[in-house]
Amino acid sequence: MKQITTIGIDLGGTRIKGVAVDDNGKVVSQTYTPTNDGEGEVWKVAIKTTVEELKQKLHSDKISVGISAPGLPSIDNTAIAFMPGRLGGLENFNWAEYLQSPVCVLNDGIAALVAEAKTGAARESTNAILITLGTGVGGALLINKQPYQGSFKKAGHIGHMVIDSNDDCDVTGMPGSLEECIGNCSIKKRTKGKFTSTQDVLNAYKEGDEFAKNIWLTSVRKLAAGLASVSNFISPDTIIVGGGIAEANEDLFIPLNKWFDEFEWQPGGIRPQIVKAVHGDLAGAIGAACFAMAKNKE
Repeated sequence: MKQITTIGIDLGGTRIKGVAVDDNGKVVSQTYTPTNDGEGEVWKVAIKTTVEELKQKLHSDKISVGISAPGLPSIDNTAIAFMPGRLGGLENFNWAEYLQSPVCVLNDGIAALVAEAKTGAARESTNAILITLGTGVGGALLINKQPYQGSFKKAGHIGHMVIDSNDDCDVTGMPGSLEECIGNCSIKKRTKGKFTSTQDVLNAYKEGDEFAKNIWLTSVRKLAAGLASVSNFISPDTIIVGGGIAEANEDLFIPLNKWFDEFEWQPGGIRPQIVKAVHGDLAGAIGAACFAMAKNKE
């Protein structure tokens, strides 16, 4: 029987997801708790409660914790160093002291990639790109089977690459970023107030609405251009697409693959496969646990 010694926590905008995993990265217990961001620092207490609840189900006194969160982690992956504007009190918080356990902290995009590389869509990959499409656009890179965080832990922020330099700047100051092109955060602006969510656009698109069709396919075409650009630079064997917008399934993947093939340089006809992420909304928690597990073995 595999000993269960690792807990993973994903601090999301609306929910805190918690998992306990065995040494193979398999989830043996999971839990969800509201984040309640904006109500002080109650989410810190919620994380501590989640960890304590999961500890009761484990078979070891030596527990380590991985935490996935938005923002840039510290150089030693013990805290989130930069996360302005949200989750007040998160920056440079000492999680190991608070939880009385060894803790590894990493960006939520990197955590999702770690989960897919361990037991998901990238488990056979050597080099991969992960992109998450939701309120914003997140990303992460797998290079030589290892998550690549780069200097200053900033690598993988695919959503902030420039697609249209004449468009508005995003939250990082990048003009016409991929996040502005397809993230749910800009849908009201892109549809001139006609739609309030990407799902609304998709519903209208399926019903034959020409305006919605133009908005959706323009967004997917820009996504294909962005992914082709990153692919030409990184040369991955796999591109993993996750997040809520990935649930559009063939309405996303059919036109995405079509335009990707038009844009990407494919000498000899070789191209990466584009696949849907496997782990859904638990990816961050699973990846955080697997990351902490790997760190403890070093």
